[in-house]
Amino acid sequence: MFRKNRAHYERRSQVFKALAHPARLFMVEELAAGEKCVCELTAMLDLDTSTVSKHLSVLKNAGVVSDEKRGLMVYYSIKMTCVPGFFSCVQKSLEEDAREQFSTWTA
Repeated sequence: MFRKNRAHYERRSQVFKALAHPARLFMVEELAAGEKCVCELTAMLDLDTSTVSKHLSVLKNAGVVSDEKRGLMVYYSIKMTCVPGFFSCVQKSLEEDAREQFSTWTA
């Protein structure tokens, strides 16, 4: 069964790999609030334009974000709209785990 659906799992894996970097997680979270140009993300991350562009390229190739060129500027937005909801789910779970750990330390 796995061999039959391998491409399906490979594609999913590509998305998770693309998200597996703190700067890219930050970018996706910012883009969930609205489109941003590369220059805005560069300033927010305090990274050089080349590095930010490479991160955005990884996210774009995985289908997480899309881009639109307007003159000399490139604007990015969320394409995979379910990702911010996934982030919320992960954050909620992490907070619950932290509360559980804290309660066992204080008990």
